[in-house]
Amino acid sequence: MTAGKPDRQANDRPSREAAEEAVRQLIRWAGDDPSREGLIDTPDRVIRSYQEMFSGYDEDPVEYLQGTFEEIEGYDEMVVLRDIRLESHCEHHMMPIIGSVDIAYIPDKRVVGISKLARLVDVFAKRLQIQEKLTAQIANALNDVLKPRGVAVVVRAAHHCMTTRGIHKPGVAMVTSAMLGDFRDDAKTRREFLAIVNGAHTSVES
Repeated sequence: MTAGKPDRQANDRPSREAAEEAVRQLIRWAGDDPSREGLIDTPDRVIRSYQEMFSGYDEDPVEYLQGTFEEIEGYDEMVVLRDIRLESHCEHHMMPIIGSVDIAYIPDKRVVGISKLARLVDVFAKRLQIQEKLTAQIANALNDVLKPRGVAVVVRAAHHCMTTRGIHKPGVAMVTSAMLGDFRDDAKTRREFLAIVNGAHTSVES
């Protein structure tokens, strides 16, 4: 089942004023004074940044995939979009997950514009996430809507919850993948995809 726009009651979201007060409380908890000059506008800035970083809750990935093209002159080979920038936040510590996403699919009569694949990544990334779920959501949404012969997704990312805090291990990258259809069933197809994308990756930003 496609993971679309999350269910949310209209009155579940706190008011902007309540959200800004929550930021002031966190500033006080950290040991500072939210009324001092350097921090007085911080709650507003934080809320505006949250609106951008978590805009995926207000978007439906299915809508981005509706505009497909059927006039493909019989093209039935792999379509790969490589190195899509990933910026997300982990749901455990609300710290950045920074990396890249590779997406491939084998069309069956229909293709989708490449910008839509990048938007698909952003919709799911701009929510509180774990990388494993993010990988599956991207693959399942593309598979459910486009109905191709196969879908492959590889995500490589550095998690700041372990690189800048806790165990403090910079330079560590987590790699997850989802293979559906021909990519799961056909080892040759899977190897071709991995050869294409692995040649491009030498490091992940931390």
